[in-house]
This record gives sequence, C-alpha cells and structure tokens, in this order.
Amino acid sequence: MAADFPTTREIPLDPKESALLFIDVQNFCARRDGGEFKDVPDSDIAGKYSYYFERLKSLAIPNMQRLQKAFRGAGIEVLYTTIESLTKDGRDRSLDYKITGFHVPKGSWDGKVIDEIAPGDDEIVLPKTSSSVFVSTHIDYLLRNLGVKQLVLSGLVTDQCVESAIRDACDLGYLVTLVRDACATYNQERHDNTLRAIKGYCRQINTDALIEEISTRRAA
Repeated sequence: MAADFPTTREIPLDPKESALLFIDVQNFCARRDGGEFKDVPDSDIAGKYSYYFERLKSLAIPNMQRLQKAFRGAGIEVLYTTIESLTKDGRDRSLDYKITGFHVPKGSWDGKVIDEIAPGDDEIVLPKTSSSVFVSTHIDYLLRNLGVKQLVLSGLVTDQCVESAIRDACDLGYLVTLVRDACATYNQERHDNTLRAIKGYCRQINTDALIEEISTRRAA
C-alpha cells in the first residue's frame, strides 16, 4: 500500500495550507530600552550582546520585513506571538518566566511587536507566557481552523522560543520550515548548535530561497 503521508520534510509550501509565524519579535527583547535589556550596562550591550543586536539590525529584521511582504503578497496568513501576560502583575506567568524574571504586563509597550513588522489590523497576535507558543496559547486550534498544515517560523531567540515551537509543531503534525537568516540568538555558536539539533524536525531554508519558492508557486 502506498504511503498516504509525506516521506520527507523537504516539501515546498502550498500557499493555501501555509502560515508564517513571527515569534517574540517585540520591544521587550528586540530593543535596547526593552525590558530584557533596559538594566543591562552599556558595556555588556557593546560586548556580550553586540552580536545579537547587530544581527537583528543588519540581517534578521530586514529579512523578516521581506518575508512579511512576500507572504502578505501571496495571500498567506501571517501570525505573531509576543511574551505578554494576561494580567498587569504577571501572576499568570509560567513558573519558568517567574524564575527567569520575565515580566511583560498586559497592554504594555514591551509586549508590542516592533514597528518594523507591525501586524496588520486583521492579523492574529497571540500573547504567551511560556517558551513554546503551543503550551500557553490556543494556536494549534487556530491553525487547524485556518487550514494550516505547513508552518514557517522566524523570530527570537533561535535556541529558546523558536526551537520550542518547532519541536511542538512537529509533534502536533505540522510540516515546519525554519527561516535560518530570519532568526537571532545571543551568539553564532548558539544559533548554529540549534540548527544542528533541530535538523530532524524541520526544513531549513534562507529568506531568498523561500521568497523565490513562494513567487514560483504563486505564478504557477
């Protein structure tokens, strides 16, 4: 009997069954004055975090903008997650976030997606309080209602919330594509280690190739 399921993850996107998800690209963790970094000394920003902020500015965010434009143009759903509590005092946060010290109050500036990829007025934004968006939101329910079977991921940070989402999405039956050059973490070694670790969970592709793929499929 022939297999009635994919036998590889290397499958081009079907625009009718796909969605792009930006993970935690928000003021809290993408801005120097965001909550994650506002109390960090300038010396650490110039040293320990220089790679991260430079990658965001010169590579990751520009590629996110290109992806957003291409997916919107192709009529493909674009969604966003942000670290943000459902309460002002953060009492609903996960224990992990409480221990880590992540506190993004409901409705705060820290919880907003950065202006460079601001959501459209009919695009879905999901506040979350766990590393994986699949744990603390109803995204699986939403994606299934939207008819999504192929999920494209981009965002912050590669080896934490992005990786967590990839693993969970894979286990829940989605074909996952990670856009390598539209993600960022705190150093190149961490980024590369994650790409190796999750190779068996997702297709990995660069922005140029994915946009070309979308354009080709759209034309066809």
